[in-house]
Amino acid sequence: MILFTIAYLAGVLTIVSPCILPVLPFVFSRAGQPFASSILPMLIGKTVTFAGVATLAAIGGDWAVQANEAGRYAAIAVLAVFGVMLLSPRIAAVVARPAIALGNRLSQRSTAPQASVGASLLLGLATGLLWAPCAGPVLGLVLTGAALHGANIGTTLLLTAYAAGAATSLALAVLAGGRVFKVMKRSLGFGERLRQGLGIAVLAGVGAIALGIDTGLLARLSYAGTTNLEQSLLMRLRGDTSEAAASHGGAPAVDGQQQDYRSNLPVEGILPPLDGAVEWLNSRPLTVEELRGKVVLVDFWTFSCINCIRTIPYVRAWAEKYRDQGLVVIGVHAPEFAFEKRIDNVKQAASDFKIGYPIAVDNDFAIWRAFGNSYWPAQYFIDAEGRIRHHHFGEGDHEQSERVIQELLTEAAGRRGDDGGLVKPDAKGAEFAPDFANLQSGEDYVGYMRAANFVSPEGVAADEARDYTVGALRLNQWGLAGNWTMGPEQATLNRAGGSITYRFSARDLHLVLGPGTGSRKVRFQVKVDGVAPGPDHGSDIDAAGNGTVSETRLYQLVRQSGEVRERTFEIRFHDPGVEAFVFTFG
Repeated sequence: MILFTIAYLAGVLTIVSPCILPVLPFVFSRAGQPFASSILPMLIGKTVTFAGVATLAAIGGDWAVQANEAGRYAAIAVLAVFGVMLLSPRIAAVVARPAIALGNRLSQRSTAPQASVGASLLLGLATGLLWAPCAGPVLGLVLTGAALHGANIGTTLLLTAYAAGAATSLALAVLAGGRVFKVMKRSLGFGERLRQGLGIAVLAGVGAIALGIDTGLLARLSYAGTTNLEQSLLMRLRGDTSEAAASHGGAPAVDGQQQDYRSNLPVEGILPPLDGAVEWLNSRPLTVEELRGKVVLVDFWTFSCINCIRTIPYVRAWAEKYRDQGLVVIGVHAPEFAFEKRIDNVKQAASDFKIGYPIAVDNDFAIWRAFGNSYWPAQYFIDAEGRIRHHHFGEGDHEQSERVIQELLTEAAGRRGDDGGLVKPDAKGAEFAPDFANLQSGEDYVGYMRAANFVSPEGVAADEARDYTVGALRLNQWGLAGNWTMGPEQATLNRAGGSITYRFSARDLHLVLGPGTGSRKVRFQVKVDGVAPGPDHGSDIDAAGNGTVSETRLYQLVRQSGEVRERTFEIRFHDPGVEAFVFTFG
């Protein structure tokens, strides 16, 4: 039930998200009309269509995206007709005639409200198609959760709850708008002009959407405020207890001459089955039964996630240090991007990161769902009796996590071992700890499904080749230059010479890149503030800024060696075919 509450409240929050703006002219065109016969059918149609399209997106992959684009064009056509109807009562009468006839045949009634209900429902259906591709960051979270928990009736209900939340906030807005419109009609008497003005607004919105102007314009608006608000709401409603669980005792009690080594860590659950992995690396498949008697650390990660990469040195060190004392570390690799599902890519990443402990390749998210997990990275600490005693989400707090391991090992052995202090891994490159004190840039995806802060004036052309340019950038804005095709997860360069520019403020800048389907190497050069990075180069390029994309992974491109300040990053590719996925910073 808590997930539906989260989804509903997240939908309510879309009223303050910039992405709702293109839909508002169509919604407010119903203002001042009867709620039951006009506003409510429109909102119902919008909710039903959105839930259906979003369910397809959660289930179907690329083909559903294409169907969604087709639905978008159909929606534009319907809304254009609606705008013309607002401008011309004569055209409205002609267009409404078939709807009236249909209403007569179905209900044997010929009253105007029947046609109004049908027209409002049709408007809602079209608006739902229009809104589905750009409902904001929370939709991405809801779709991710739906996809990870499997395609079923719960997926559709979850998405319906989200759409219902948005419909609720829109209903309140349009009802308030209706009262305002009534006052305007009584005092100024220009109802006809108001209706025509709404028609012009609708047609202007249709034109902007058809030309892709709406996406480019809204990308210029900052999503930081609503995104932070939505994320805060999700975390609070989820009831995350990681901080509370981290506060515990652990010192052994003394009763006469006998010490009690039982830990005060709470019991959070039972280790679920580890079934469902498509393959195991560095080990045969492990079972819950054979792990009984061992202290187990389950670490959820994915190889292009910068937070996971910075956590790996600690997990690797714990596996080595405490292996002989009874600790078993299991890495569960749960992919975020499609390229992370390829077994060879995971094997290469395991080799690059020098991971020797068992890895369950959880491409179908079976183990992820069994734990009820929602985060990368996420760590679950299991005692020798198979009980989950502690968890930690995200990177950091490594000292506390290691102390938990020590407590559980002490509890299992009935005696305190020689822990030798806490590990201090020698992290290098992207594995090095972030500089949070100077971090003012966050994660930004390049694919259109989750892209934000994209400001190329041409706007996003989904799944189509387009020539892009980059103008002046403000902090945390980025753009493409050259001929690119923006897909749902990544942007692909079609011709050599294209570039990506980002205005950032952080010590480190990383970019997940791949050589594309041809798998040939792609040469590139990085510049910072228009010149070679010199001592500020990352571990994957030289001082002149030169580097090569040879495999799909995270590349560290900038590490400021001196004072951290706001800089302009540019990467130019000398060969076509490169794929860019996501920016991360540290």
